[in-house]
Amino acid sequence: MAEPGDSIVYIVDDDEPVRDSMKALLEACAFEVRDYASCQSFMDQYNGKPSGCLVLDLHLPVMSGLEFIERFGANLHGLPVIMVSGRGDPATFARAREAGVTTFLEKPFEEDQLLDAVQRLLPA
Repeated sequence: MAEPGDSIVYIVDDDEPVRDSMKALLEACAFEVRDYASCQSFMDQYNGKPSGCLVLDLHLPVMSGLEFIERFGANLHGLPVIMVSGRGDPATFARAREAGVTTFLEKPFEEDQLLDAVQRLLPA
């Protein structure tokens, strides 16, 4: 497992209880976590360093996670992306993969699925 402070798990999800739950789980496992309700608030504070990973909801108001990755993925400088969605389809997932999404988790997912995905994407 990554050491605390080695990398940051960024969470972007507009559903506050879901965001809080993911944050609590990851912090309980000693990950440093920063959470945001929108893509804009994430981009306003992201430092451009690809040390960590981004857990990004597909369905967000104003700009979806897919639109965000397609428009601003280059600004992430290789930050790995885990996209989460309660409702997605193969065409959307294919577009997301083309835009650079690394992993998909369908809501509701098990805690272990999120932890495994994050651990695979963080530096050793």
